[in-house]
Amino acid sequence: MHDEEARVPPAVRLVRDFVNTYEPQVDEEALTAPERLRDWFADRGLVPADARLRPADLALAITVREGLRSVLLGHAGHRADPAALADLDRALAAVPVRMTFADGGPRLAAAGGGALGSALAQILDAVRRCAEEQTWTRLKVCDRDTCRWAYYDASRNQARRWCSMAGCGNYVKMRRAYAARKRRTGAASGQDSAGVDTTP
Repeated sequence: MHDEEARVPPAVRLVRDFVNTYEPQVDEEALTAPERLRDWFADRGLVPADARLRPADLALAITVREGLRSVLLGHAGHRADPAALADLDRALAAVPVRMTFADGGPRLAAAGGGALGSALAQILDAVRRCAEEQTWTRLKVCDRDTCRWAYYDASRNQARRWCSMAGCGNYVKMRRAYAARKRRTGAASGQDSAGVDTTP
């Protein structure tokens, strides 16, 4: 395992990977059917491999995922989408959970809701563990507006802004440098950034 990935706590990894089942940059959706959602959960031990999920379960899971993405957007210093947060709250109201002290608790566990309830309760418990371990605000989404890939900020001052400095970080910096050069060139030639003549 890569050194950087090895530093990602298990609870953070579960939430991060769930959010990253959709990649906005290339519009790639991993959860295209209830069976794909079941397989994703089963691969992580959240539901049995023969669990049955419905289209409504898939829709609820995606609502939770996108709501979490919006929360992580706030962690990165951006304004979270109020509609996504409201949808997240409504979705979570449909996920019955309880506190349990079994198996080394305390932890959140499903209080019903079938296979989906069990899986989402474990994701919510991962959020709880992140908050308890003070890693929750280190879980962010990329500053590049077309990316929004979730990542763990392991930097000392929690100032990391991109999922990858080599990829999105360089792209954003180059784009900003180009815009700054264009503004300077426009000012020197008596034009604003839109190319309009500003010479008196």
